[in-house]
Amino acid sequence: MNKQIIHFSVAITTTLAFISCQSDVKKENAPVLSAGFDIENMDKTIKPAEDFYQFVNGNWLKNNPIPESESRWGSFNELHEKNTVKLRSILEEAASEKNAPAGSNKQKIGDFYSMAMDSVKLNKDGAAPLKEELEIIEKIKTKDDVIKEIAHLHSIGISALFIGYVGQDPKISTLYIPQLYQGGIGLPDRDYYTNTDKRTLDIQKAYMEHLENMFKLLGDKEGAAKKNAKTVFNIEANLAKASMTNVELRDPEKQYNKKTYQELAAITPNINWMTYLTAVGVKEITDVIVCQPAFFTEVYHSFDKVPVQDWKTYLRWTLVDQTSDKLSDDFVNEDFKFNGTIIEGTPTLKSRWKRALKATDESLGDALGQVFVEKHFSEESKKRVAQMVENLITAYKERINTRDWMSAETKKQAFAKLDKVMKKFGYPDKWKDYSTLDIKKDSYIQNCMRANNYAFREMINKLGKPVDRTEWGMTAPTINAYYNPSMNEIVFPAGIMQPVFFNPDADDAVNYGCMGAIIGHELTHGFDDQGAQFDADGNLKNWWTEEDLAKFKEKTAMLIKQFNEYEAIDGMHVKGELTLGENIADLGGLTIAYYALKKSMEGKPAPEKIDGFTVEQRFFMSWAQGWRGNMRPEYLKNMLQTNPHSPGNFRGNGPLTNMPEFYEAFGVKEGDKMYRPKEQRAEIW
Repeated sequence: MNKQIIHFSVAITTTLAFISCQSDVKKENAPVLSAGFDIENMDKTIKPAEDFYQFVNGNWLKNNPIPESESRWGSFNELHEKNTVKLRSILEEAASEKNAPAGSNKQKIGDFYSMAMDSVKLNKDGAAPLKEELEIIEKIKTKDDVIKEIAHLHSIGISALFIGYVGQDPKISTLYIPQLYQGGIGLPDRDYYTNTDKRTLDIQKAYMEHLENMFKLLGDKEGAAKKNAKTVFNIEANLAKASMTNVELRDPEKQYNKKTYQELAAITPNINWMTYLTAVGVKEITDVIVCQPAFFTEVYHSFDKVPVQDWKTYLRWTLVDQTSDKLSDDFVNEDFKFNGTIIEGTPTLKSRWKRALKATDESLGDALGQVFVEKHFSEESKKRVAQMVENLITAYKERINTRDWMSAETKKQAFAKLDKVMKKFGYPDKWKDYSTLDIKKDSYIQNCMRANNYAFREMINKLGKPVDRTEWGMTAPTINAYYNPSMNEIVFPAGIMQPVFFNPDADDAVNYGCMGAIIGHELTHGFDDQGAQFDADGNLKNWWTEEDLAKFKEKTAMLIKQFNEYEAIDGMHVKGELTLGENIADLGGLTIAYYALKKSMEGKPAPEKIDGFTVEQRFFMSWAQGWRGNMRPEYLKNMLQTNPHSPGNFRGNGPLTNMPEFYEAFGVKEGDKMYRPKEQRAEIW
């Protein structure tokens, strides 16, 4: 379920998910070089050649049950907890500041957080903060009014019916263009409407009850609530059936359907797009990208079939669905019961301060991030990570040179792409200017809507202007990283450039096995099955010879087959096609990091063993330890169905079974469970 509008960019990959390294707690009198790796987390009763992930993480997995308020728990979560303590201190200081200058960032983050924390006011207000928006919906009389209201909802962060946004033209990366993208459903994925297995049917039944309960909280009587729930589900089910699958959505060429305004009007003749575009502030456009034409054909047919009154019901639902987590406790609890407990299996709602902190970061990320960087970010870490990036790029070029399946011409284009990769570390060169954003002590949800409108206007105003290559897609405190193919950039926020992800006290094996693999992972996204379709300038354009591209697809098909064979839970398997990009990035990133580590050791004395393990062994152990984590069954099942990342245990083990360097480090031989026959091993980058 989407709680805020998605500004989708084709094939942008936020890739780390739950990755992290290990605890940075040092044992008394231990050598400095052992920092960053705790052997007590290992289960040495398991042979590394049998199940390397369990060998490295077994004791940690046993000793770290999932907290009641979490759907999963891993070392990523441990670091996240440490980060939230730092951010909470910043926000509580701002909230208690009585003399913060009006309009200052401190006033804005302080007042936003204060309103999010004011449970007394929120519970007293109930649904009242939505009154004005609900009255606007109630006054709708025509289909044209429906379009106007959808445009208005989009402008305040409510993604009703479809998603409209401004982004780079995938084939002309120097230009911004309006784009239309499928959406409009309340369940996590289209397959929740189309599948007929028992789990899906049970979730559909629970969703119908959830819809009814939400309508009751809005004041509907039981009979009306049941009728309205059925109306909403039917509209969403038709939209879902016409939507592309999550595998189809991974093909950027399938999403690239540029239409003139006249062509768009022709395929949806009963929708007044000029009404929509004018309402959102887009003027004088000639072209628009319709990412999923079949979906918008269904929108057209729905507009013919669905009465205005039913659209009003659907819009009421969409509004409350995407704001309920910021209303009174009865709304919050009902939202959590379905989305938190039924979908993800989480028993207990997170503390209010954690929810308020998350919302502040989402709405005022640069204002919060600027203070976070000043207080907690090490410029030394930034310099060292930047150096690791250069080492990884050098290693990447050397590996590409050794690819006997690539022609000289394709290699030349690959080198050009690596040379043009834009690198962003820590925080933006230019922070957002929130001077036009008004944050008040009137209403939590109104502050959210004003912040969403600020972001929406910022996006719309990009039209006709040069592409802003300084823009960031994550806030500075975020513990993650990403590659953006349209920008050909890798981005590492400050949140990830600290222990435990990057530990300046740890030996190179640990840092290359973790941060080095992260860097390699992001670089490899430029050469995975999606990123490889974009050239050095970020354009969706084939730069491969026909023969090389065919060989590349043969190699990636081996990874699809490998991961399809992994059964995760109750007969549910990893989806090899859905997770292909991440699996390519894991294998490529780990491989490149290994060779960058070996290169960094050239001309130096051979490192001594630490805790009885060689540098090569510690490298692979650092990698596997990064994926340790426990997941609730419901969360895992939803992940398998919707998430482009494989579960952590398969990410920890899967790439290793393809790497002869791992076999050598741990003496893996035929007959061992970690052994994969040579002809079945994927070697790409």
